[in-house]
Formats: sequence, structure tokens, C-alpha cells
Amino acid sequence: MTDVIGAPADVLHTLFHSEQGGHEQVVLCQDRATGLKAVIALHSTALGPALGGTRFYPYPSEEDAVADALNLARGMSYKNALAGLDHGGGKAVIIGDPDQIKTEELLLAYGRFVASLGGRYMTACDVGTYVADMDVVARTCRWTTGRSPENGGAGDSSVLTAFGVYQGMRASAQHLWGDPSLRGRRVGIAGVGKVGHHLVAHLVAEGAEVVVTDVREDAVERLLRRHPVGVRAVADTEALIRVDGLDVYAPCALGGALDDASVPVLTARVVCGAANNQLAHPGVEKDLADRGILYAPDYVVNAGGVIQVADELHGFDFGRCQEKAARIFDTTLGIFARAKGDGIPPAAAADRIAEQRMAEARAAR
Repeated sequence: MTDVIGAPADVLHTLFHSEQGGHEQVVLCQDRATGLKAVIALHSTALGPALGGTRFYPYPSEEDAVADALNLARGMSYKNALAGLDHGGGKAVIIGDPDQIKTEELLLAYGRFVASLGGRYMTACDVGTYVADMDVVARTCRWTTGRSPENGGAGDSSVLTAFGVYQGMRASAQHLWGDPSLRGRRVGIAGVGKVGHHLVAHLVAEGAEVVVTDVREDAVERLLRRHPVGVRAVADTEALIRVDGLDVYAPCALGGALDDASVPVLTARVVCGAANNQLAHPGVEKDLADRGILYAPDYVVNAGGVIQVADELHGFDFGRCQEKAARIFDTTLGIFARAKGDGIPPAAAADRIAEQRMAEARAAR
């Protein structure tokens, strides 16, 4: 394990100087015996030990992996702050295709690296990692959440993540149309994997018209078999964002979905989805506002999962977690009200509220 010293110059500049920086610690991990290469990024521990998932993904380069870890960790600081949790923000990424290199030995080695941080970082599931993986990691690291009920955990956190996004959609509808109901609304969902397929179920149950796409055709096929009425599929995200009469667009795959190419052609009036870091770069939130598109900040509405894994650390109770996740509705409405009052986009308003809570915690120390 090495510190970030020795990382590429552009990564160091991001860490120490850019607006996206301010991270407390970044650790590069390597275990040659298992092929593990990982990055653990701690953005802030002002509110408590950093909490965030482990992403397992075939990044184009190690620099891309570090940059993603930095962005994701920062997002977790803000997410945990607005979710009312006594946790800071951290994130880890394992470099590689999980279908090709994930092994029990690799996960055990990863757990040892997390454990070496002594509780400053608590990990959980993310893209490419699952409950069964966290059960393995927990064998070498007691600071592991998202485990199976059989191993003292809460199980799949995607259930409450989807529930929270659904509450964010309802709040968006309330703010924009004066009614939280999504019945009859046309909702486009990009990505129907761990979170997306649960979100579809909520929407179908309420009577929404759902349009989906996913890079994995088998995921779409399973979803259409499960919901033969009320759901249809399109070829790709490019087609989805151009669907006529789209009321809500829900990015539920990887980040960067909202960029200079997609925003000008997006037909939806609302963007509210589960993906992290949906804004490709600073300024996209203003582009959305200029087009009259209401953006529900991703790290606010997708906090249901982290609410669940945080609760697992204190003895999991699903009812208690669902009650906390339901408050995402009120939190989202509060952000929209703050944005309107301050004359700023919702993303900026959410940042201000989160930063205020973190600053107050630092001052109290």
C-alpha cells in the first residue's frame, strides 16, 4: 500500500488544488499475488468515519480510476451530510473487469487494505460488487457493511436506494406540477440493474408509463418479462433521452449522463435518477435550469442505500431505514425551495446545505 505520493501530476493537482479536491487521504493499493489494484479515497471525516461503497470496474487507465474515486468520495461526503448521517465521505474502486478477475483471494486482500485504515473508512457494495462480495471482504475487515443477513448484515441496499429515488421523483412532481403522483407520467430509465429494476416496480405499481434501456440486453429482457404491461424498451440512451412526451429522465447507470451533448436534446422536464455524479462537469446544472429542466441532485435522492448500510452498523431495522429514506421526499422539496429562494440551481443549493453541516461539525470539533 502506498500513499498518493507518486501519482500522476494531474491527479495530484485535482487532489490539492481543484474545486473537486480537498480530500483528506488517498491510498493506492496493490497486491501482486491476487492481481488487486485499488484506490481508496477519503474526502472528509468531519461528520464521522467515511462511509461509501466499493466499485469494481474496468477503467481505461489507472488515472481514470483515481479520478473516479476522488469524485465519488466527494459525492459521498455531501450525500451522507444531507441524509443526516454521522459519517463522512469515502469511496474505493477496484480496477479490472469483475467478470474476469474477481476472486475470493482478491477480495480478502482488498479487505486487508481497508482494515489497515483502522476504521477511518467503512465500505459497502457499489457497481460491480454485491452482498456476497462484502461477506468475503468482512472476513478480513470488520469495517464492512452491505453484508448478507446470514452474516449479520442488512442485505441488498438497492431496494432502499430505489425507494429513495422514487421519493425524489414524487417530490419533483410536487414541485413542478403541484401533485406528487406519477400516475400517467412517462418516465425514462437508463439502466435497469440492481437499482433500476426496483425503481421500475414502484413506477409501474403507481401507474406510470415506463421506457427503459440498458447496455445488457438480458437485463431488459428479464424486466419486460416481469412487467409485460406498462414498460417498453428503446435501443439505447441516445434514443431514450429523445422520447417524445418524456416527463422524467432517470439515469441509473454510471455517472456523467448529463453533458453538453445530452442536455440540449433531452425532452424530459425532470431529471431524477440513481446514478452518482450525473453532471459531467460544472455548469451543466445551469444548462439544465436554462432549459427549464428540474434537476433533483443525485446524491440527495439516491441516499437510501447509504442510509441502510449506515443503519447496519448499529443493528439493522428495515422499517426504521425505510422511514428515514422516506424523508428524502421532504429533503428534496427543501432543496428546491432553497434553490428558488437563493436564485440558484438545485445542485448548488444542495451543496450549500451539505457544506454548512460539514462546516458546523468541523467548528464543533
